[in-house]
Amino acid sequence: MEISPGHVAHHGAVSGVTGSCHELFADQHNSILIDCGLFQGAETSPGGRGGSSLEIEFDIRSVRALVVTHVHIDHVGRIPYLIAAGFRGPIYCSEPSAELLPLVLEDAVKIGISRDAALIEKFIGYIKKQLRPLPYNGWQPVIAEEGCRLDIRLQRAGHILGSAYVECEVRCPQVSGEVGKRRIIFSGDLGASNTPLLYAPKAPWGCDELIIESTYGDRLHQNREQRVRILQGAIERALADGGSVLIPAFSIGRTQELLYELEGIIHSQASRKHVPNPWRDLPVIVDSPLASRFTDVYRRLRTYWDAEARRLLSRGRHPLSFEQLITVDDHGAHDKLVAELANSRRPAIVIAASGMCSGGRIVNYLKAMLEDKRHNILFVGYQAQGTPGRDIQTYGPDNGYVDLDGQRYHIAAGVETISGYSAHGDQDDLLGFIRKMKKRPQLVRVVHGDDRAKAALKAKIEREGLAGSVVIPDLA
Repeated sequence: MEISPGHVAHHGAVSGVTGSCHELFADQHNSILIDCGLFQGAETSPGGRGGSSLEIEFDIRSVRALVVTHVHIDHVGRIPYLIAAGFRGPIYCSEPSAELLPLVLEDAVKIGISRDAALIEKFIGYIKKQLRPLPYNGWQPVIAEEGCRLDIRLQRAGHILGSAYVECEVRCPQVSGEVGKRRIIFSGDLGASNTPLLYAPKAPWGCDELIIESTYGDRLHQNREQRVRILQGAIERALADGGSVLIPAFSIGRTQELLYELEGIIHSQASRKHVPNPWRDLPVIVDSPLASRFTDVYRRLRTYWDAEARRLLSRGRHPLSFEQLITVDDHGAHDKLVAELANSRRPAIVIAASGMCSGGRIVNYLKAMLEDKRHNILFVGYQAQGTPGRDIQTYGPDNGYVDLDGQRYHIAAGVETISGYSAHGDQDDLLGFIRKMKKRPQLVRVVHGDDRAKAALKAKIEREGLAGSVVIPDLA
């Protein structure tokens, strides 16, 4: 098949919201990948591969570089398999992502491939040699062939620390556009406005083609003040019956946002000296070694925090290391804590991975506590189809059941969802990203969403006339 300069092929995050991987061609023989992520839940690759069968299915002989928008596993989880397939090109990402990526991939290799220390060390060595950290807002040449070149620029995406959307410029005589130049933007995951710790994404000047995510393309979030009130109310209701609150959360991004907001609630409640105060001495437990390591990196990279967060630091506040925060690393301590919280009336907030309840320590808490009505599960992030999190979210309010590690558990615990705590922008955020462009795209490709979300966002873009045409692409 003849491939023209500027051609985009999709290798994931088209039939759903996971497995992000897109390929941009500078010419027939030279391309770059934007992300190389893991499929989760019931979602699979074009060839039907899911989370347990991850070999790279597409031809990588033309791939000269990988660009990572951010380090969530659904955007980077197939990188070990990309390297196993022979990829040795540069891996471009933001400077914070360059610190976080080796931690994410080390954990991914331990869980999905091998616990062999020598093999893991060898793999991480490859990663570190291939990493090319980039500052935001600076152009980087990636492909420079006779007659054709491709440059990239990273801009803040406001999704998690280090997240970026990618501006790509293809210059080639065969490219349609101004003097053989075409600007193509990959949104990665765009954050919501006013997200804790992070600068909000700023819309680019414009582009010819936009590949945009649509996770929440069919709905609106509560504003931040509403989110905090709902979070506080949900936890206080949950604590009223003497149980604990379990919050499944991704180790990076969501966990740190929650800690930031919980510290704010605890600080605001500190003046209630002589009235009942459920927040006084309430343990906030992060039971995830990986989340603890990420939180340490977040603290170290405070120069990338937004102005609000830095003001708190200047006032002596510590939003990611406050007094009531407890971290659990040792597995023995984890087992002991699960048993204690399941069998006592000691209230606590527990934040643990994985965010979709498909593995990790949260599963042990769920097994021990789902069938007890004193406890509560609080969802603060998207739950993909086919994950235990989606089943609990869907069937829990009707006292249904969920299967965990091959065993069925009936759901007596309370279940509540706060959609506004997603690290993804809502429909208005996504539309605003396009509305604010000076040069509107000729073509928008809507990816990374359920069918309903993609269709709703496509319809809105068309109704407002924000692009020349809008398509929902097929895989590859």
